[in-house]
Amino acid sequence: MPQLLNNVLVNPDCRHFRGDLPCRPNKEHGYVCEGCPVYSPVTSRILLIKLGAIGDVIRTTPLLRRLRQEYPGCAITWLTLTPAILPQGEIEEVLKFDFAAALQLQAREFEVVINLDKEKEACALLNTINARQKFGYALRPHDGVAWPQNELANHKFLTGVFDQVSLANTKPYVQEIFELCGFDFRGEEYVFDTHADKGYDWSLLPAATGPRIGLNTGCGDRWTTRLWSDEKWITLIQGLQAAGYVPVLLGGEAEDARNRVLNAATGATYLGTFPLPQFINLMHQMDGIVTQVTMGMHISIALRKPTILMNNIFNPHEFDLYDRGQLVQPNKQCECFYRGSCRYGTSCMEDLPAEKVLQAVRESVPMAMRNEQ
Repeated sequence: MPQLLNNVLVNPDCRHFRGDLPCRPNKEHGYVCEGCPVYSPVTSRILLIKLGAIGDVIRTTPLLRRLRQEYPGCAITWLTLTPAILPQGEIEEVLKFDFAAALQLQAREFEVVINLDKEKEACALLNTINARQKFGYALRPHDGVAWPQNELANHKFLTGVFDQVSLANTKPYVQEIFELCGFDFRGEEYVFDTHADKGYDWSLLPAATGPRIGLNTGCGDRWTTRLWSDEKWITLIQGLQAAGYVPVLLGGEAEDARNRVLNAATGATYLGTFPLPQFINLMHQMDGIVTQVTMGMHISIALRKPTILMNNIFNPHEFDLYDRGQLVQPNKQCECFYRGSCRYGTSCMEDLPAEKVLQAVRESVPMAMRNEQ
């Protein structure tokens, strides 16, 4: 509420108020608190702790939409290891997790604090934050293990500690985190920045004679059981080209060597590697994305692209494609649930035919679909 300091009116409850620096309305328009035409009082403050990885941070953003509905006038603070991936204009305060951020958060008060990470440092922070309501995971003081803060967190907690429970789960991740917070999931979309305002030049992309299909060829180095061979990718690319699609190879530095090989073998477009915002905008130029369970998958879903998701080692129910695209799996049942290496030596991904992926592209991205970005 407004306060007087040396007979000067100050609105510390305004979402624009900084305290350490002049607010933006003061800098840009010379407004002061008394009579300010853009005064916007905050009704409640919410802290969301989701540190990483990047893909998990992206797929947590649907919560923002629901929090705005349930707490009108709220100000949201998000604590993360990767601030750059979050839509800055959609969140009042984005903090990078470090000692300074943790120290100041411990001195503040919130209406709601949600911690979706089981890392000990995230759980310990939930223990020490002043809040009327807490959701998610805390740290048990006597043994230092992550533990559900309340019963709503039990389901998501158990799917992470027992493979049997995880295998039996039929709820997508987004639904699980909504229920953890006491909400029913209503299909809320991701909140994401396409970086279209950056004006990136994509003139080197081939003319879209057919729908552009982005091929995200990597899968990271942790779960190598997801890898698809170069031969499979080549067969898929050639099938896409024959069907009139325009395949575009996507990836980061880890995929650069592979993408150059695929480019040389098929002539599929490959523009190289880019900083993350530019990579996101490149994906935004696609009409559909073929990917494995990677950061690229989360970006594709966030961009609302038809996503053809190749999966073998994860529970297929975990992924919500929002009725855009298809999930395709090997013809052979995977026996290596959440394993980083195949117990049989040859990954079952080799039992996923390129023709099966091509058919999913045909059904999800009709030839009439063209990117109009």
